[in-house]
Amino acid sequence: MSNINRIIMHIDMNAFFASVEQRCNPKLRGKPIAVIGSAERTVVTTASYEARKYGVKTGMNKYEAKKLCSGIIFVTGDNQKYIDTSVRILGILKDFTPVVEAYSIDEAFLDITGSLSLFKSPEDIAIVIKDRIRKEIGLTCSIGIAPNKLLAKLASDMKKPDGLVIIKGEDIPRILENLPVEELCGIGPKLKEHLNDMGIKTCGQLGKYPLRLLKRKFGVIGEGLKLMSQGIDNSPVIPIGMEEEAKSVGHSMTLPYDISDEITMKKYILQLSEMVGRRARRYRLKGRNISLTIRYPDFYTFTRQKTLKVYTNDTHDIYHHALLILNSIKLKGGIRLLGVRLSDLMKDYSQLPLYEEDRKKEITLIAMDGINDKFGDFTITWGRLLERDRESGVISPSWRPEGVKRVECK
Repeated sequence: MSNINRIIMHIDMNAFFASVEQRCNPKLRGKPIAVIGSAERTVVTTASYEARKYGVKTGMNKYEAKKLCSGIIFVTGDNQKYIDTSVRILGILKDFTPVVEAYSIDEAFLDITGSLSLFKSPEDIAIVIKDRIRKEIGLTCSIGIAPNKLLAKLASDMKKPDGLVIIKGEDIPRILENLPVEELCGIGPKLKEHLNDMGIKTCGQLGKYPLRLLKRKFGVIGEGLKLMSQGIDNSPVIPIGMEEEAKSVGHSMTLPYDISDEITMKKYILQLSEMVGRRARRYRLKGRNISLTIRYPDFYTFTRQKTLKVYTNDTHDIYHHALLILNSIKLKGGIRLLGVRLSDLMKDYSQLPLYEEDRKKEITLIAMDGINDKFGDFTITWGRLLERDRESGVISPSWRPEGVKRVECK
């Protein structure tokens, strides 16, 4: 079927984390709340619509939010609660089409082209979905319907909360003509700045800009920008479980305070290495590229990497090489954030190692993983992590309900 005849739906849950907390605690309903992490230097992950009226936004620290809204209520996030709710919502969506893509924990795309014969219209499907999510989950969502993913996501943003917007083919030129370029998914602050510097502020202007000049400035991305400005997007909706293999496994952590002493850095790097190694082992993946990310208090961030001769998912291999990277860097003061990543992945089909010392190491890791799978992360851990800081991590935008991208963070 031609892409132009597709009917794509984008579901966007309204203030998802905050709405889940308000659903679970009636005392929070109708009040300005902000969901935050458990660490002292946490930021707002989601604000309720009552708080947004005062200007509270995602990414603000607690003090900025409190300054804008003196009556704001801070709620420490419960990630497992959000994951469970998201999985239930996806279960509802699958009743309308098997072609459901989990775009993030609170967003999904549906290709309903093949489902129309079972329903009256795309609008009818959207109304039924909104009704079921409201009755069965107790939440509201905004829905956009369009010929492709780019426009469906744009449509869902046009009316919030609890909106429903349909963009038809004949409406596309009118809608895009004066639309600011940053309203399109994929055009972030830096790209917007580059385009604005070229005199391009609207999609209409971008569509009229010479392709050769866009390609000269942005390379192959230039052609994609030209298509986006015309509302063209041929990317398919990828059903859950059919996503391409993950290219990396990583974790990062904003530290409770800026650290500069080596002992504390090593503790956090070991913790991150264990999180990466365990997730890689769970999904039988090994990698041979280790990356260490460092962020300074001024938010300057950089990554260094090291390529191994052999593939691994062993915590101590990852930790050892992350330390080698750390030792090769001349640090400039304290560190705000650390991240460890394993990439250049391959499936692990190997049997137990030949040498006894290596077998003992692998058997130990298997036993530890089994206990932690049953009783929770870090139930059994390395001695130097017994006093580790326990905080609720932020769910990554790359979270998915299945496979290695499903991170069971607390």
